[in-house]
Amino acid sequence: MTINTPIRITVPGSAGTDPYDVLIGRQLLGELPALIGDQARRVAVLHPEALAETGQVLREDLAAQGYEAIAVQLPNAEESKTAEVAAYCWKALGQTGFTRTDVIVGVGGGATTDLAGFVAATWLRGVRWIAVPTTVLGMVDAAVGGKTGINTAEGKNLVGAFHPPAGVLCDLAALESLPVHDYVSGLAEIIKAGFIADPVILDLIESDPKAARGPDGPHTAELIERSIRVKAEVVGSDLKESGLREILNYGHTLAHAIEKNERYEWRHGAAVAVGMVFAAELGRIAGRLDDATAERHRSVLRSVGLPVTYRGDQWPRLLETMKVDKKTRGDRLRFIVLDGLGKPTVLENPDPAMLLAAHAEIAA
Repeated sequence: MTINTPIRITVPGSAGTDPYDVLIGRQLLGELPALIGDQARRVAVLHPEALAETGQVLREDLAAQGYEAIAVQLPNAEESKTAEVAAYCWKALGQTGFTRTDVIVGVGGGATTDLAGFVAATWLRGVRWIAVPTTVLGMVDAAVGGKTGINTAEGKNLVGAFHPPAGVLCDLAALESLPVHDYVSGLAEIIKAGFIADPVILDLIESDPKAARGPDGPHTAELIERSIRVKAEVVGSDLKESGLREILNYGHTLAHAIEKNERYEWRHGAAVAVGMVFAAELGRIAGRLDDATAERHRSVLRSVGLPVTYRGDQWPRLLETMKVDKKTRGDRLRFIVLDGLGKPTVLENPDPAMLLAAHAEIAA
């Protein structure tokens, strides 16, 4: 599917924030100056080492348009989401004389946009920023919704802020050079959107799983658009995760524990895939989810090459990590489960025996 005119999805403002647009299409960098605006004098382009050339080209392009543009190179992937890297960015902004009217642009995957948004949220108590995600995961999840953050030794995204971007540019051409494992990892978040809100997503993937594994598939643009619309609708009504937004955490409670246990060497989507199977089994064991929908999790995830099991001997460590997850309330674990397809709900403080039984279903 080729897109000539960008698809524009507006994320409504909430909790005192302004609405912003997510553009999906090709050759979208020409939209940047309009998003940056006339008030900005300086622009900082934050990019991972893997996108050094892209970051430099973007910096030069912005400089040619009259901005004082700098490129700030970050470590790749989750290695960038640390307090030390954030401090490095703050130093670069300070040395450049960054003011409250200047703009940060985050170009890269979800880790890059998480870090860029956090730096923007904390510099001068908040400056504008623009997300240019270059991965499936970044487009459908990390760059949309205003969650920004960094990791600590104790867990993932435990330090952060709600700071929505001024705009998001999802250029589908960036996906053409994405390694297949990274592309498939992003499919986990798309599949999640299918289970919690838009079952058409599941139908599209199941109609041709092999084609869904790459950017040349016939449904690529539609899958990304549908996933973003799900997230836009949810975060537009609940920016700060006080209610409805919790459903976006489907599969994530266990996923974050797996990521920490693997020292972030597992891709996020792989961990979310296992986490969703765990959540489906927990819902089934609790008497909320039918067997067929629980099994459908395994079949659709396997069909695109995502994992559905994890090392069985790690349960004690995973459980301890989940107890300090940001979704926990006091000492009460909270999981998003399904009452049926497209019907997410909260399961609070489940019986430990239920958790153990659900884990047994994913134990390798």
